[in-house]
Amino acid sequence: MRVLTTILSTALLVGTVSTVVATDDDTEGLTSEFKQLERGTEWNKVDELDLDFNIHHPQGMTKIEDRYYISSVEIIEKPQKYEQPKDGYDRTAGKGIGHLFVVNEKGQLLKDIELGEGDMYHPGGIDFDGEHIWVPVAEYRPYSKSIMYKVDPESNKVSDVFEVDDHIGGVVSDIEKNRLYGVSWGSRTYYEWSPKGKVKSVEENPSHFIDYQDCEGIDEKNMICSGLAGLPTDDGGTYELGGLALLDKKSHEIKHEVPVAEFSPQHHVITRNPVYLETKEEEGGVRLYAVPDDDDAALLIYETE
Repeated sequence: MRVLTTILSTALLVGTVSTVVATDDDTEGLTSEFKQLERGTEWNKVDELDLDFNIHHPQGMTKIEDRYYISSVEIIEKPQKYEQPKDGYDRTAGKGIGHLFVVNEKGQLLKDIELGEGDMYHPGGIDFDGEHIWVPVAEYRPYSKSIMYKVDPESNKVSDVFEVDDHIGGVVSDIEKNRLYGVSWGSRTYYEWSPKGKVKSVEENPSHFIDYQDCEGIDEKNMICSGLAGLPTDDGGTYELGGLALLDKKSHEIKHEVPVAEFSPQHHVITRNPVYLETKEEEGGVRLYAVPDDDDAALLIYETE
């Protein structure tokens, strides 16, 4: 079950913050509810929250009581592919600004926290561990570099924790075990670090179903990752295959996964980038929050029975 533990300073934000405190195999928790999902599950859109600002290209999301925290990259100069790789890169660095937006339940922007340094301006998937929001900010190209930040939601203080010699596209924090878990560009590599950045393990991802874009820790052992794969169609176009996966944080064993075939106003699959899941505690089922579209966009809310 989700237990509210941390109080948010009313001088900065009005409300409270929540965290996930759950035991493994919690039969009433999100792990159990997620395992009930299947290919035929109906995702019912129950709300569409128009955002009153330019969201740019959103990447990750977490929800703390009635506040949404959404990471996003503002692209000023798009990276350009090289004809031949240069210095280990397949494209230019481009230019941009990394953001962590704080949004209220009406879709209004409360705070814009800028993140990044130099060529590292691309935030990834984010996670809240009950104390801090963890945000990786990378160069906008594979096999590059990243900075791992943590943000205090009470004070909005940003701390630069460590750097990684790879593009980190998502992170999950396990405060109980003093571990951070991350995925690289396209989630092709799994990482495990200490909270100060000491590498504990590096493993290849054997699954090629979807690329994970955003992950969140949901209980003592498990995390849920969302994402998509761009697949070709017979008319030369591209189809976005969306999906969700329940994984063991440490072993990365996939315990349950499902495709998602719901699409946004801009015709993107809803698991394209930021996704946050929670249980419908009273009636059962899963509630999904997503911002799949860019720029002038909405936060979409879906529920299952």
